[in-house]
Parts: sequence; C-alpha cells; structure tokens
Amino acid sequence: MKKLSYYFLVFSAAVLIVAGCSTKKEPAQSAATEAKEMSPAPEVNVNSLKNVPLKLSDLKGKVVLLNFWATWCPPCREEIPSLMKLNSSMAGKNFQMVAVSVDEGGVPAIESFFKESGLSLPAYIDPDGTAAKTYGITGVPETFIIDKNGVLVKKVVGPLAWDSNETISYLEGLMK
Repeated sequence: MKKLSYYFLVFSAAVLIVAGCSTKKEPAQSAATEAKEMSPAPEVNVNSLKNVPLKLSDLKGKVVLLNFWATWCPPCREEIPSLMKLNSSMAGKNFQMVAVSVDEGGVPAIESFFKESGLSLPAYIDPDGTAAKTYGITGVPETFIIDKNGVLVKKVVGPLAWDSNETISYLEGLMK
C-alpha cells in the first residue's frame, strides 16, 4: 500500500509540473476575442507597484515582452532570474518588459516575494484580471512578444531561458 501511495504521489507531482501553474478555473475567452499571433496586440491597462498606470499601446515603437506570472508559481520563480538577465541586457534598447502578476494578494504579496527572494522584475498588477482575460491565459507563466508595430508575434506557454543568445537575437531582430 505504501508503494502505491508513493507512485501516486510521484505521478501527481509530475502532472503538476508538466501542467504548469493554472490560474482560476474560469473558462478561457472564445477564440474570436483571444490574443492571436500575427494580429494586433489587444490593448491592456495595468498599474506598476507604485500605482502608475501603463497602457500597452503607449509602448508602440518598442518590442514588448508581456509576461503573466505569480509569486506562488514554481515555474514562474524558475524563469525570473533569466528574465532579470534579459531585462538587464536589453537596457537602453527599444525594449520594455511588462511582468503582470496574477497574485490575489496584490502589491503586498509581490513586494514581500521580491524582498524575501532577492529577485525583482518590472512588475505590474492587473487588479480586476482584465489583462489576463483579454489575453486568454490559462495558467502561468505565459508570455507574449509584441513587435515595435504593436503586433503580437509570439506566445510562449511555460517557462523559458529568456537570457539565451537565441532569444536575445530574436528580440533584437524585432527591433530592426
């Protein structure tokens, strides 16, 4: 019986890791309104941790990495160091990272996580979940790459090594 319980536990853990971190069990938006690759990026409004509003369309002319994440999500925590390195390597370029937290605890939860972990991102909040719904996210992390013309060119589900040479070259190519 103990052996069966052990195998069930290992199987369950594997399923959770593969599935990533799901968000609330709300149905995803219909395909007609969900963000699609090679289409104009849907408009969203989010707020910085200091409550400064950011409108996605105001970033036109820059390549935008729009990342949905949460402090409680292991795959999100795994990719944060590479996001930090990417953001640092893109400093001074026509690039903007917008890391939208889906944490229900809001700003205090995010600030506490950053303080305890020593990590940091250009974090924003989506208090009513409108941005996450607009992009049709089904879990975190999910990332959307938007080119300088405001076109959503790539959707990435799950964590990625954002600081890889290939990824940096791809993003730099979008700036040309």
